[in-house]
Amino acid sequence: MKIGLGGGCHWCTEAVFQAIAGISKVEQGFIRSDPPEDAWSEAVIVTFDPELLPMDVLIEIHLRTHSSTSRHKMRGKYRSAVYVYDAGTGVKVGRILRKLQRDFDEPLITNVMTLAGFKTSDERFQSYYEKDPERPFCKTYIDPKLAFLRKEFSKVLREQRVEAAQ
Repeated sequence: MKIGLGGGCHWCTEAVFQAIAGISKVEQGFIRSDPPEDAWSEAVIVTFDPELLPMDVLIEIHLRTHSSTSRHKMRGKYRSAVYVYDAGTGVKVGRILRKLQRDFDEPLITNVMTLAGFKTSDERFQSYYEKDPERPFCKTYIDPKLAFLRKEFSKVLREQRVEAAQ
């Protein structure tokens, strides 16, 4: 199954979901939805097996690894969204978001949107963290997200990623 996830820098989002078991592919780039949300926004498309990684766990990880309750000034570039290919998945995602809202003190701003277009990032930015985790950006922004995953979602991490990051 495929789903799009946007909310923060796609380098960060890519690294988070590359660390999760049950995800077979993470495509980093830019997604647009239908008007009026048709501006390109940083995001990833993940291909995952819902038997190995339930969609509610995938979405909770997404909500907890970006500012899913903040309407900060960069929301045009970093739209908080779950992008879907069909209405049935959109309904399911909406239910999951409403259920997960109970665990947040502030209202979630994450929207369910149609995935109307995708373009990949430049090749030099693909697998940004995996290519050089020692970069200052990785140490400052991605490492804390991976540390959070190890603490809160260790049961769904890929074993080799957990060992490498410790």
